[in-house]
Amino acid sequence: MQAPTPCPVCKSTYTYELDNLLACPECGHEWDPNKTAETEQALVVKDSNGNILQNGDTVITIKNLPVKGSSQSIKAGTKVKNIRLTDGDHNIDCKIDGFGAMALKSEFVKKA
Repeated sequence: MQAPTPCPVCKSTYTYELDNLLACPECGHEWDPNKTAETEQALVVKDSNGNILQNGDTVITIKNLPVKGSSQSIKAGTKVKNIRLTDGDHNIDCKIDGFGAMALKSEFVKKA
């Protein structure tokens, strides 16, 4: 018997087949296992030094970053753990202590 494919959203191992898709009973996410592998391979995000970033990496900011709607800024040298890569202009989703959920540009971080 084949080992279950974990959910790409919540990493649950309790997935099941639903027609041609896989489904997660914990978060409700449905996905095509064939297309997921292609999508992950196509997304390549590099930091300011040219290192390839992956989901779950830890990065460090290289300059002070102003936060829209706040008088504070994210200081250079702030460590950001467990990043998630996305498509778009701001290609890193993360949570920063003291600020909450953020979207960062990869050109302003370096891999830790």
